[in-house]
Amino acid sequence: MLHALRSRVGTLSVRLPALDDGWLGCAMTLDLEDLRLGVYSALASTGRAPAPGDLAAALGVSGDDVATGLRQLAAARHLALDADGHVVLAHPFATIDLGFSVKGSHTLWWGGCVWDSFAIPHLVPDEPEVLVATTCQGCGRPHAWVVNREAAPAGDQVAHFLVPAAHLWDDVVRSCSNQRVFCDDDCLTAWLEREGLKRGYATELATVWRLASGWYAGRLDRGYIRRESSAAHAYLRDAGLSGAFWGL
Repeated sequence: MLHALRSRVGTLSVRLPALDDGWLGCAMTLDLEDLRLGVYSALASTGRAPAPGDLAAALGVSGDDVATGLRQLAAARHLALDADGHVVLAHPFATIDLGFSVKGSHTLWWGGCVWDSFAIPHLVPDEPEVLVATTCQGCGRPHAWVVNREAAPAGDQVAHFLVPAAHLWDDVVRSCSNQRVFCDDDCLTAWLEREGLKRGYATELATVWRLASGWYAGRLDRGYIRRESSAAHAYLRDAGLSGAFWGL
């Protein structure tokens, strides 16, 4: 998401103990890009984050090394972890229910938010079309759309982003859980008043679809680099977003 530093994931040096008397130990390196791809590829294909033990076995390192690597990836804003170090978000994938389910032909995901949910079919090659389902925060009414790569889904619902772009990563799980869809502006206004919250940024589904369509491009590829601020701002403008809320 926004305000992420340009970050090539690097390497983490670790020391492994000797296996026998003839081997006194050697320095091994955990490639953080291998770790990042291990998390993302598992979520893309199964909808679930890989177990730390499975990552450690696949990468030939210890569980402690994996835990340290995940913390480094989180610090670089490639992941969000809970208090126990488990992956909660690897955008656009979530490992907990944040209000959106995304059903493909082969996989069922939790979408991190409306933005992320609409992004999944653009990112996962084998799932060009998905069913995104949620409920209105204001009245609880269910909503669902078929989302694909060709055109924005039909619907006159209102998407609302509560947290300004500059503060998305202050508490990224809260930020994502408050990027929701409402039946209409009346439902949105009633919810804001009930929760004692200030209005953020409201827009139509077509704008969210444009935002989602290419935002995560390349995230499943080796060597992925986050956008610089200027490129991110240009992308947002092209998607139809504007104003101080988006840092524009």
